[in-house]
Amino acid sequence: MTLAELIARYRLEAKDQVAPFFVSDDEVRGFLNEAQREACIRARLIHENSNTSVCNISVSVGKGTYKHHPALYEITHSGFKLAGEPVRRPVSLVSSEWLDANVRDWRDASGTPIYAIQKDRALRLVPTPSAPGTLLLEGFRTQLDDLEAKDDEPEINAIHHLHLVQWVLFRAFSIPDADIFDGKRAAVAESAFTDYFGLRPDADLRRSTREDVPQHVQGFWV
Repeated sequence: MTLAELIARYRLEAKDQVAPFFVSDDEVRGFLNEAQREACIRARLIHENSNTSVCNISVSVGKGTYKHHPALYEITHSGFKLAGEPVRRPVSLVSSEWLDANVRDWRDASGTPIYAIQKDRALRLVPTPSAPGTLLLEGFRTQLDDLEAKDDEPEINAIHHLHLVQWVLFRAFSIPDADIFDGKRAAVAESAFTDYFGLRPDADLRRSTREDVPQHVQGFWV
């Protein structure tokens, strides 16, 4: 469905079809972009493994921390390819607590990265790279481009498009305005969205379920 079709569907469902509208087209568009992002996170709808702007990060000597693409919210694979090498080396996602307990002197070590600590917006490579290369990522992401033009379509599969309207209804009926606010209809719409796309997972839980925790103690040769 196009943006124009989704807006029209919202207006039909909300009985907000006569100008001046209770909720403007720009507001509905914003709610639809929010809905697609929310759906991606809840249902893990888009797994990225080929778009280099999302998956590839250039790594330089002596720099250990790198921001990952803002659309990438859950990493499912990470590897490191040294410059000039044809094959990547695995990089395990771990926590700083795990490193403290299992890897001696990891904060001061340099070499080829074999671990990464995932933060909300960045990854810290361990050990700190001693040679240039590329960090290669795969994972779940949200849409890369928001809906703007009337003929734009959501990036997620078309079978999901109509269900995005439930989020728009929830947000519209939650607006603290006497002309549109309806707590009961907002709750019904939010429940319908959740029934289809699922509950929003906790951010720490998403990260912890992806962390590898090898069960051996080691040190680095610096």
